[in-house]
Amino acid sequence: MLRKYPFIKWSLITLTSFIVIIFLFGYWFVSLLPSEEFKSDLTKTQVKELPYLSQNMNHMNGKILAVVTSCDVMGSSLKKTGYELTELSRSYYVFEANGFEVDIASPKGGKAPVIIDKEDMGVYDYAFLNDSIAQHKANHTIPIEEVAAEKYDAVFFVGGKGAVFDFPKNQKIQAIVKEYYQEGKVIGAVCHGPAALVNVVLDNGNFLLADKKVSGFTNTEELFLIPDAKNIFPFLLQDELVAKGARFKEGYPYLENVSEDKQLVTGGNPWSTWSFAEAMVRQLGHTPVKRARTDEENAVKVLLAYEEGGFEKAKNDLKELIVDKRKPVKRSLLAMHGVVASMQWKLGKAADFLSLVSYAKKISPKEQ
Repeated sequence: MLRKYPFIKWSLITLTSFIVIIFLFGYWFVSLLPSEEFKSDLTKTQVKELPYLSQNMNHMNGKILAVVTSCDVMGSSLKKTGYELTELSRSYYVFEANGFEVDIASPKGGKAPVIIDKEDMGVYDYAFLNDSIAQHKANHTIPIEEVAAEKYDAVFFVGGKGAVFDFPKNQKIQAIVKEYYQEGKVIGAVCHGPAALVNVVLDNGNFLLADKKVSGFTNTEELFLIPDAKNIFPFLLQDELVAKGARFKEGYPYLENVSEDKQLVTGGNPWSTWSFAEAMVRQLGHTPVKRARTDEENAVKVLLAYEEGGFEKAKNDLKELIVDKRKPVKRSLLAMHGVVASMQWKLGKAADFLSLVSYAKKISPKEQ
């Protein structure tokens, strides 16, 4: 039969070769990532094991209110949502390490829906899950209507796609933000958290966002993850922020992006959380205590170097971090950006990122 229909023969050969190539590429790709045998069991991490926390949580500078969404589904799509754990956990510990007690509120109160992406989890996130005090606050959030706003020095709106649904029209949220802004208190929001700001109108009749420099989850980031987002969400966050007068700072997709406009501090996405929270601390009048940057932050530094200076700049930064400074770099994050680039048919960029992953493994003194 194959002799009679040679095109079938060559089609089978081509298909088989393609499958073999994909298999070999996948095997090579996985080999670039850290081996499981070198990974410690992060899930058991305790606060007392992290010097940044255990050595710095013994002084008091004030209180900060964190607000998370109560929305657990994305509109009529019924896709699950909630607040992003990493955005709460990392900010929570930055604030506590710098002497601020954190309370957690939500529109409905009680246990708030949470999104946990295991690929993004690090030691601080697992420590948060094992922290009995933090977990009590997260599972018994204060109903926003019962919040005594005068008790807090700042308010922080945690991201997560649910925030787009229940933050914008909540009148108590609007009242707190308006009061804080007009009193000169610090207001922070990260990722989808800036949805809390879009309908806030000041006493002068202007939108709070008018002519403010603001970051938030971008249209590019949203539509890449959810192509039909325009049909699911009440609005795309970037569009709504701009519609209310904000000077939107877009930044590079899925990389650190923080804006400060007087006491208004906003971050673009989960990878902005550390810098965002420390910017809030500075706005509160304190110099953030020193901490070791995480492997994820170091990977973001390399990726930003690539975007701003090209492959050689990123490679040099990678060498400086791993060889000269003995700092860990999260190779899986570099690889993820390579995958994203390939999905966008930016094949040269994808190849560059995979080359960086391969180089990082080559120069690492041991598996990270």
